Amino acid sequence: MFRNILVPTDGSELSASTVARAIDFAKEAGAKLTFFYAQPDFPTPIYGEGALFDPTTPEQFSRAAAAEAEKILGLAKAAADAAGVSSIGDTVISEVPFEAIIASAERNRCDLIFMASHGRRGLSGLLLGSETQKVLTHSKIPVLVYR
Repeated sequence: MFRNILVPTDGSELSASTVARAIDFAKEAGAKLTFFYAQPDFPTPIYGEGALFDPTTPEQFSRAAAAEAEKILGLAKAAADAAGVSSIGDTVISEVPFEAIIASAERNRCDLIFMASHGRRGLSGLLLGSETQKVLTHSKIPVLVYR
């Protein structure tokens, strides 16, 4: 049924659990996995009274973000390899993760997005929003939400 499943991950404990469940799901479905990490962009400096000084250059920030992406995607790929599930990693720099997730699913020709939910409800869910909710409302590709 599913051949290529996108699994967004951010390296958190919840994402690690989702990666493990996605690997089990892909193994049963005979699908391959595409792990995805949205790298943050260099923050725009704020100037003025009371502004904090950050000595990090854009190049240093970019290298650190790329190293973090490589680490997170490497751990996910190693777990998939250990389970005998074929996988690749994908990462881009994006300040709008839900758009980057959908774009990655389209670019990699995924037929399912398998992602976590923090389970926020009510006012906190409405005010904080969630990348999962945004992917659900904007994606044309089916989304399986693991909680």
